Amino acid sequence: MTGRHTAYDVLVVGGGGVDTVVRVGSLPVPLADSVHVGPVEEHPGHTGGYVALGARALGLRTAFVDFVGEDWPGTLVRERMAEGGVEFFPLISPAGTRRAVNLVDAAGRRMSFYDGRDPAGLRMPRDFHLPHLRRARHVHLSIVDFARFLYDDIEALGVPVSTDLHDWDGLADHHREFALRSDLVFLSAAGAGEGTPALMREILREGRAEAVVATAGAEGAYVLARDTGPDPHHVPAAVPPAPVVDSNGAGDAFACGFLYGRLAGRDVLECARLGTVAGAHACTAPGSAALIGEETLLAAAGVRGGGS
Repeated sequence: MTGRHTAYDVLVVGGGGVDTVVRVGSLPVPLADSVHVGPVEEHPGHTGGYVALGARALGLRTAFVDFVGEDWPGTLVRERMAEGGVEFFPLISPAGTRRAVNLVDAAGRRMSFYDGRDPAGLRMPRDFHLPHLRRARHVHLSIVDFARFLYDDIEALGVPVSTDLHDWDGLADHHREFALRSDLVFLSAAGAGEGTPALMREILREGRAEAVVATAGAEGAYVLARDTGPDPHHVPAAVPPAPVVDSNGAGDAFACGFLYGRLAGRDVLECARLGTVAGAHACTAPGSAALIGEETLLAAAGVRGGGS
């Protein structure tokens, strides 16, 4: 990477869409023919969009490449990226824009019904993605299927790459390539439960990752890196600065805080602390309405600006 010009600090690949949020009194929702709810909200973002918006809010030069449809949800995604200052380069998906319906209870917990809808065999043309990869300092791949086909070019260019496996249990084949070919791996401890430490060790042992981070909601996060010993380090959760409204996007915000620290040269535990602060902040408003800025992040985490 020596001497290579980088136009973007972070290039996010895939994973955009629109969340339809329905607020309910409790989860699970009691079986009934009809349930009266408050206003149903539409929030453009999804995991890739939230990472792109969150990184940009932290002052990182951010670009986003993805497939969206020529439809109303695709328009919402385009408009939200423009509003957030993200350079968005969309390709048209014949299947339309990804959607999700999220049931969110009074405590901010969610249950998501995800409509990935990408057709089998969808591929991002190499002459489209390669120029963007060449201009990136770091690449973050969402676990949409077409993104896996960028790994060869990413590795050939020597660009660091991260991914978020979400609630992977260590068994589903779809996630495995992302887990083993990324330099930095995020996942939710909800997927593997008590098996999370073993799964983290497996990813380090069998893959190329320098660090694996498991987010655990109100418990904080666990970090395992090649230079931190055999057991994951616990990083306590940050206290949200306001009441929790919606946990959707908290993991994406965590990844943004961590990447911000990593790109500044901070060690992995300090990066995780930044991640917990960003994740807690994201829970205080719906959708991408609570994007934390650089100054607020550093002050809340109790760290100075700049890195090592």
